[in-house]
Amino acid sequence: MLKSNAKYHLGQVVRHKKHPFRGVVFDVDPTFNNTEEWYDAIPEDSRPRKNQPFYHLLAENDQSYYVAYVSEQNLVPDVSGEPVEHPDLPDLFGDFQNGAYPLHFALN
Repeated sequence: MLKSNAKYHLGQVVRHKKHPFRGVVFDVDPTFNNTEEWYDAIPEDSRPRKNQPFYHLLAENDQSYYVAYVSEQNLVPDVSGEPVEHPDLPDLFGDFQNGAYPLHFALN
């Protein structure tokens, strides 16, 4: 049985360590769960380990909004206290409170 403890939680605002974007966690995979094509497109010297949590983010940078898939090793908590402006946030989360976004629905 695989046991994985995610460092970040749903609704938490995080930043990428190397790239200039941040986002809100809306889903977590306990280990890599994307296509091999996606993984192989990452330069070999930058590829993250597959046996760690991967996070789905409603992400933003200075130019756009998008969905990002990021390994735990490449994230840090966002401590700016600033909300994320991604237009899909209201579909999943309530208003920004205390540095995070509360879920609109209950999890099983």
